[in-house]
Amino acid sequence: QVQLVESGGGLVQAGGSLRISCAASGRAFSSYAMGWFRQAPGNEREFVAGISWSGGFIKYEDSVKGRFTISRDNAKNTVTLQMNSLKPEDTAVYYCAARKDVLVITTPGGYDYWGQGTQVTVSS
Repeated sequence: QVQLVESGGGLVQAGGSLRISCAASGRAFSSYAMGWFRQAPGNEREFVAGISWSGGFIKYEDSVKGRFTISRDNAKNTVTLQMNSLKPEDTAVYYCAARKDVLVITTPGGYDYWGQGTQVTVSS
């Protein structure tokens, strides 16, 4: 069993930066692929970024490439999403997710554990 707790969301102006983090419990964290997803009102949950168990493979959704950076620290059981050059369309609840597999996938249904989410709001 893995429990995920996100932190670091908030309100920021367009062009600004935010860093959100996910703290995971459980000894098997280092063997899980991790992902960040987001969901805006009226929209489906969408993939934002993912990182393999070792950090050796990283994938981003096209609209965040070059602006967002995902990283993980297996010694601290944390995964972080650094978000720069934020846009109003990045506004959403951001969720951390863990997958009992070493590979990153982009479909929400492939993840086994989810955090409660953290709100990110970008004003224009």
